[in-house]
Amino acid sequence: MERHNRCQARLSVLLIVFTLFAVLGVYIQEASSAAYPNRPITLIVPMPPGGGTDLACRLLVKETEKILGQSIIVLNRPGGSQTIATAAVAAAKPDGYTIGYASHLGLFYGPLRSKVPYHPLKDLQYLLQFGSTNISVTVKGDGSFKQFSDVIAYARQNPKKLTYGSAGTGSLGHIGMEQIAKKEKVQFVHIPFKGSAETQTALLGGHILVGTGDFNYSLLEAGQIRLLFLIADNHSSEYPQTPILKDMGYDIPAPTLMSLIGPKGLPAGIVKKLEQAFTKAIKQPAFIKGMKELKYTIVYRNSKDVTDYVARSYEPVAATLKELGL
Repeated sequence: MERHNRCQARLSVLLIVFTLFAVLGVYIQEASSAAYPNRPITLIVPMPPGGGTDLACRLLVKETEKILGQSIIVLNRPGGSQTIATAAVAAAKPDGYTIGYASHLGLFYGPLRSKVPYHPLKDLQYLLQFGSTNISVTVKGDGSFKQFSDVIAYARQNPKKLTYGSAGTGSLGHIGMEQIAKKEKVQFVHIPFKGSAETQTALLGGHILVGTGDFNYSLLEAGQIRLLFLIADNHSSEYPQTPILKDMGYDIPAPTLMSLIGPKGLPAGIVKKLEQAFTKAIKQPAFIKGMKELKYTIVYRNSKDVTDYVARSYEPVAATLKELGL
């Protein structure tokens, strides 16, 4: 009986100690969140400096620094279809001082096509979505294709002669076009390039009939290329009359999000501070003006909404890639 009582006493002491540690941990976390940020934050961007996405991130950073009262250092880490940079964010200490930019490449197509050291639904904390990229389908401005139905008609009449270029095998342009070909029961000839710039050059040179990916906006304004539609879930604010997939009856997942992420385990207080600061920043006139000049559409989803959006889109994208053998 005495031994039993001693064991009970020890268990009670251990329970009290564990409870104290838990309370202390919560207190420390809350104190850390309240003081955050007290040193510069690093934002990892998976593209080289000077590109459209990099400039959009820097616009956002400039406005957010004013709100947080702390510097945000942009660290460019291109390569690996954005998975290298996303992996670095996932592996970072969850203290709010290392966050990153993520799009469909690092969140869907990279992880689903190759082995990466993170899972987009398990290892990342989503902060918010602030925009959407332009993944287009374009043709030469003086060509015979006036709308996408002309492209489909040509492909039906000329099997295996409709050539299109993309920013690479497994890019959203490639996946979208192959899904359309399957649904329309036609055959396209895919020619992968190293990026959208090479695709545009090939289109203007007459080496391909259709181009996909980002596009040169000055060429569009000059009438040298024609924008047929956007491979996207959202309409573009810059090109509101341009159809997207669902307008043409294609039920194809196209999550072209521009989002900010952190490592899993970020304290709730820090997530809230970052979410609120970036949300306020995207409403600033300078950011709105800059995004308009870059031709990006501002699409806002808060932390919960973008988390749900990624989770909701993940399996449909996985099913699409599996269907295409990618």
